[in-house]
Amino acid sequence: MAEQISETCASCAYDVRAELGEGPVWISSENAVYFVDINGQKVHRFTPSLGEACHWAAPGKVAFLMPVEDGSFLAGLPDGLYRFDPTDGSFAKLVDVESDLPGNRLNDACVDLHGRGWFGTMDDSEEAPSGSIYSITHTPQGFVLRRHDTGYTVANGPAVSPDGKVLYACDTPSGNIYRFDITVEGNLENKRVFVHLPEEKGYPDGVVTDCEGNVWASTWNGGHVRCFTPEGVERAAIKVPATNITKVCFGGDDRKTAYVTSARQGIDEETLSREPQSGSLFTFRADKAGLPQHPLVLAPAKAN
Repeated sequence: MAEQISETCASCAYDVRAELGEGPVWISSENAVYFVDINGQKVHRFTPSLGEACHWAAPGKVAFLMPVEDGSFLAGLPDGLYRFDPTDGSFAKLVDVESDLPGNRLNDACVDLHGRGWFGTMDDSEEAPSGSIYSITHTPQGFVLRRHDTGYTVANGPAVSPDGKVLYACDTPSGNIYRFDITVEGNLENKRVFVHLPEEKGYPDGVVTDCEGNVWASTWNGGHVRCFTPEGVERAAIKVPATNITKVCFGGDDRKTAYVTSARQGIDEETLSREPQSGSLFTFRADKAGLPQHPLVLAPAKAN
């Protein structure tokens, strides 16, 4: 039986009511959390200490932001990876992804301690198993995109263990969180089910790891963030006052202040009347510290 941290500890930090809030990342240099509204085609920034927020319009369904060491972000849009510059709000395409699969879009990402990005793709209609898990690295010759695993209807997660040796990824409709070994060459091996969530607990959406290797899974149609040990044992459940919970990030000076994105998508009017802040950014205090937010590393340009 899961240890319950609290059934009421998550509260609303920013009442934004996004259609499909996703992908929070904590930027410590700004003491701010960035996140996206995929269907609203917006990038949001919220500064908790000031209670200030702003947003930028995106040129499409922006699914995630991977921080880059130069202060920009690598943003996932339906047709590929873009450079997003928050100083002027501009988007510039860098890498095509799945141009042969126009029904797919990008969905969820992370950066590991080696400065390598990981992300998934999905069928935008959530019907066909046409999604995959990719890695993205930057070399002196430019970006290198690698496809590692296929057959996902809605690829979610991904998250990497603190030592960089394990990757977790979800196929949300199946209820499965998978675990892979990451080789020294950056390949994924030994795929197995890490956790299967029964339908009554919701469907695993975004996952993140903390400093002790615990896995924090947000639940679509589950109203909770659930924390699992590295062995797959549920150790905590945090109730959030919204049905569709999408992802967590850890921020604050001690990285124990969690920020949680949510969605209004798929919620009927009766439920919205009970959960009017669905789609907003929520917060709670965690009992474990999150990992530092690693940036995507840029290799020096190749000399002529």
